Amino acid sequence: MIVEMKTGASRSEVDTVVEKAKTFGLGVQLNRGTDKVVVALLGSNTGQIPTDIFAVLPGVETVTRIMKPYKLASRTVKPQNTVVKVGGVEIGGRKIVVMAGPCAVENEELLMEAATRVKAAGASVLRGGAYKPRTSPFSFQGLEEVGLALLARVKEKTKMPVITEVVDPHQVGMVARASDILQVGSRNMQNYALLTAIGKSKWPVVLKRGFSTTITEWLTAADYILAEGNENVILCERGIRTFEDSTRFTLDVSAVPVIKRASHLPVIIDPSHAAGHRDLVPPLAKAAVAAGADGLLIEVHPNPAEALVDGLQSLTPDEFARLMTELKPLAAAVGREI
Repeated sequence: MIVEMKTGASRSEVDTVVEKAKTFGLGVQLNRGTDKVVVALLGSNTGQIPTDIFAVLPGVETVTRIMKPYKLASRTVKPQNTVVKVGGVEIGGRKIVVMAGPCAVENEELLMEAATRVKAAGASVLRGGAYKPRTSPFSFQGLEEVGLALLARVKEKTKMPVITEVVDPHQVGMVARASDILQVGSRNMQNYALLTAIGKSKWPVVLKRGFSTTITEWLTAADYILAEGNENVILCERGIRTFEDSTRFTLDVSAVPVIKRASHLPVIIDPSHAAGHRDLVPPLAKAAVAAGADGLLIEVHPNPAEALVDGLQSLTPDEFARLMTELKPLAAAVGREI
């Protein structure tokens, strides 16, 4: 249930709504906009509570039930777009933020070369996986804590913010100390213990869509993070599993405008995992920009032929630089910059 206060409603009027909600055992989250306050009332019993109980309180303008399963991720709760700030980088603003680097951290020399090259081409954030949950237990699983140390070292040298994946709720703090943005992979999108731990950390997070989940399920998963008071949530479409087998996954470009209509959260696209082949990455990245994505997550490797993970879908630094040049006029055409 959403209680929208009148413009200029006093703090005591807002407090009255909050106290009334608590008498029903409801959770409360406040969204203070530039003109007015919106109070989100959360709980499994909101459907049984008459809206008039809140509508008659002083300072209340409207009371609306949210019928969809996701609440805090809804644009009804927060009409204005969320902008996630990471250092000097803003995700969800006018600039389309590009996060690029190798799928997995392999060694310091390779990571440093990748970071230097993608930064020179215009990337704002360095990506690199220290933990790599794989379909097969016999595949390379990442350097783990050694990989985190290498990310921290390269981050210090290049002054680039870092994004890396976290797979265990008990490791959230450790991974956060080595990175600026946590990444939840598609396999963990509905790992609610992990999402709750990240929510409590308040650390910026990229939540990838599960490859067999609906947009509603994806936004409801985001609520687990938001419900803990972490507003620094970025959604990432990375392709879904369909009957089509000519690509690794099917990139749901329509998810971008659907999310923009339904949610205030920024949304980026990972064209690499959807494509499965480097030749398809540039056109998918361009489609993402045209559709209104707030950023891109792209795999770049200095030598894809020798990559331990996903070499087939990784761009070379030269290919990435060319793509960044080609994206600029597209971004300008939709009122953005890259």
